[in-house]
Amino acid sequence: MSKQPTHPVAVRFLAYIALEKRYSAHTVAAYGQDLYQFFEYLQAQYDGIPELSAISHLHIRSWLAALMAEQQQARTVNRKISALKSFFKYTVRQGLVLQTPMVKVTAPKISRRLPGFIDEKGMQAVEDNRSMRRGQEDLPIFADDLEGQTHRLIFELLYHTGIRLSELINLQERHVDAANLTIKVLGKGNKERIIPISRELLQQVQAYSARKRKELEELAAGVLIVNHRNGRKLYSKYVYNVVNGYLSEHQITTITRKSPHVLRHTFATHLTNNGADINAIKELLGHSSLAATQVYTHNTIEKLKDVFKQAHPKA
Repeated sequence: MSKQPTHPVAVRFLAYIALEKRYSAHTVAAYGQDLYQFFEYLQAQYDGIPELSAISHLHIRSWLAALMAEQQQARTVNRKISALKSFFKYTVRQGLVLQTPMVKVTAPKISRRLPGFIDEKGMQAVEDNRSMRRGQEDLPIFADDLEGQTHRLIFELLYHTGIRLSELINLQERHVDAANLTIKVLGKGNKERIIPISRELLQQVQAYSARKRKELEELAAGVLIVNHRNGRKLYSKYVYNVVNGYLSEHQITTITRKSPHVLRHTFATHLTNNGADINAIKELLGHSSLAATQVYTHNTIEKLKDVFKQAHPKA
């Protein structure tokens, strides 16, 4: 269990981002751990935690240098910087400090890692419900029972809509608009977005909803996808294990990471490769800035390079 800060302002800040800003429980816990580490460092290095108004960019740079000396990854350090930025913005708004010391703190550069994704052949195998494991091509991926139908709908929704794992488990039945073939998703920062769905996916959702009512005695009120055993709301580890297990067992992809997020990357990459407008993909993914979406254009460029190498006589 991660340690949380005892500093009274940090405690109030965490309550603020949890209750008012509606940050995810994971983010709140991570920010709490980061602030705990920061104040512990100040306590050890400066014989006591300075007043908030006395904390400068030098204190923060010193802590970041210590983290880098411990060979913490740049991505991890940047998250801790984000936690401090949010915290000190809060202290400014509360009138506790005049200016945030973070204005003089520069985040380390992160080497951009291209997101892994499943090729279209692999996703077609999911659509066709057939394994890609050598010698088992005729075996279905998903069984024809409620468990198999639940797992298949998890895959279909993640790939066909690009939603996040947290958005999937919070989907409500009332969020499905059958007349307009859309679903409403509640994303980061409590922002709503509307995503189109195919008639085939709608039919899968309706068939699943009818079957779960028939086979389960109790159901979590209003929740779209439930645990196939007890009808309760899904939890993150359940979805992760489902996706990871099927991708590994049926050799649907050769990439190392086999998490639900891979299906979100696959959704965006396939749209990009087939000519979708980058701004439209940004809206579908619920990104706040175009910079987060533009990583998928790199995958397209890599695909073009492969085509060039294979097709051009001078490549």
